[in-house]
Amino acid sequence: MRIGLLGTGPWAQMAHAPALGEHTGVDFVGVWGRRPDAAKDLAARHDIRAYDDVDALLADVDAVAVALPPAVQAELAVRAARAGCHLLLDKPLATTAEQGRAVVEAAGEAGVASVVFFTTRFQPETEEWITQQAAAQGWFTAHAQWLGAVFSDGDSPFADSPWRREKGALWDVGPHALSVLLPVLGEVRQVAAAAQGPGDTVHLVLGHAGGASSTLTLSLTAPSAASGAAVELRGEAGVTRLPASTQGVVPAFVRATDALLAAARTGRPHPCDAAFGLRVTEILTQADALLNRGG
Repeated sequence: MRIGLLGTGPWAQMAHAPALGEHTGVDFVGVWGRRPDAAKDLAARHDIRAYDDVDALLADVDAVAVALPPAVQAELAVRAARAGCHLLLDKPLATTAEQGRAVVEAAGEAGVASVVFFTTRFQPETEEWITQQAAAQGWFTAHAQWLGAVFSDGDSPFADSPWRREKGALWDVGPHALSVLLPVLGEVRQVAAAAQGPGDTVHLVLGHAGGASSTLTLSLTAPSAASGAAVELRGEAGVTRLPASTQGVVPAFVRATDALLAAARTGRPHPCDAAFGLRVTEILTQADALLNRGG
């Protein structure tokens, strides 16, 4: 499969390009970016072509990986699907339900596969744990904390990201927490509460279709010493916690690429496809509305 990359920022450089370059099942042929000079630099590092015209790249490949702000991603994902390209997308899929639905509809109409890269879902230890807990019964409650120091430690390459500055932790790390909780506790039937904390910190309370409840604490302004991710489940089986992963983002993105190849080959949707990404966007939109109304 010939694949191209849309985007040249830190995440494209750290995760997408290295993973696509080392993957033996794809031919990484080119990159397009909104900054042509950055595209040329990234292309030179990976011995691929820098495209000035995104439609020219879409015409040359079978699939695209997207590392762009969510609103830009959604627009280009629709164009890519209509050009017949399979989609390896990033979270969040979009920041409005309308944008997300447009991606899902375009992919469905074109018959292309889609995978959204929720990192935790593509790391072996955490993927296995999620599968095990989803098969268990009797979960009573869960708490997820996704605390980053992106805006507080001064060294993060993502600190100047305009969309993260605008949308905050709810939209940046909220998708990670939901990607763990939804397959285990089931569909969210109610966003029961949402409250602001320090900086961009938010607290959510969710009611799930199976009867369990969950709480989420999300932040990109946590002190460095307090940063980290944790998920704890409590129920009839006792207490269990999300294990730490021993693999970084590049191996995880390689696994996500494997998932896209399998979905394209078999026609079977992956659990983290664009439709799942849309559902995450819908939940975050509900939470955002509550926050804007003061909880």
